[in-house]
Amino acid sequence: MYNIFISLGAAIADFLLFYFFAPSWWPWWGSLLMALVVFMGIFYMISRLVMKKVMAVMDTVTKDLQGQRVEKAIRELQSAFKYSRWQIYVSGQLNSQIGMIHYMKRDFAAAFPYLEKSFFKNWVAMGMLAISYMKRNKNNKMTETFEKALQGSPKEALLWNLYAYCLVDIGDTAKAKVVLEKGLKKIPGEERIKLNLEALQEGKKMKMKSFGDMWLQFHLERPGVVMKKQQAAVMGGMKRRVIR
Repeated sequence: MYNIFISLGAAIADFLLFYFFAPSWWPWWGSLLMALVVFMGIFYMISRLVMKKVMAVMDTVTKDLQGQRVEKAIRELQSAFKYSRWQIYVSGQLNSQIGMIHYMKRDFAAAFPYLEKSFFKNWVAMGMLAISYMKRNKNNKMTETFEKALQGSPKEALLWNLYAYCLVDIGDTAKAKVVLEKGLKKIPGEERIKLNLEALQEGKKMKMKSFGDMWLQFHLERPGVVMKKQQAAVMGGMKRRVIR
């Protein structure tokens, strides 16, 4: 990464300058300390500059998505890969965003290679990747991906429930219960985890509708079921308007 190399080069030059040309009373560790300050300062400034440019791209992408210009949004994100040479984690974040866009429009084949290179702290992208592995019958990879996602985002209730839901889907209800129990330890009192754990203990199905659109974006419910829910919501709204 250019940022690291530039910062490190400046720090080494600073160390050598102080080490060889400082007064005799100047300690060697003082030179090392000054070099560390230079490294951190330059690294921070370059990081801010690069991330400012990346965020400008993200703002444009958000507007494109709101305007239903999906392909343009993807092109904008792809154009930002040039910044990945300057800053760590930029590539992973861009891959996450592109993979999520493809996944949400049900182009799972196009989403997969991007999701594989996702930033592990983007738990939504990691969840989509885990589901992709599950659908490819790679259950071990699914489990590894969920575990990695939970390391980066242990306070996300939907992620714990999503993991358990997928475990139930592959027939491992016992492990699903264990996962939800761990989730309650990480997020004490989380009602949605508690209710789904109780449902599994009673031999019932997990209920995910309380997570709303965040749940629906993972496309684990059949399209027909989702459409019925949406139609019911529309009809409910119409009835309320008629009554009013």
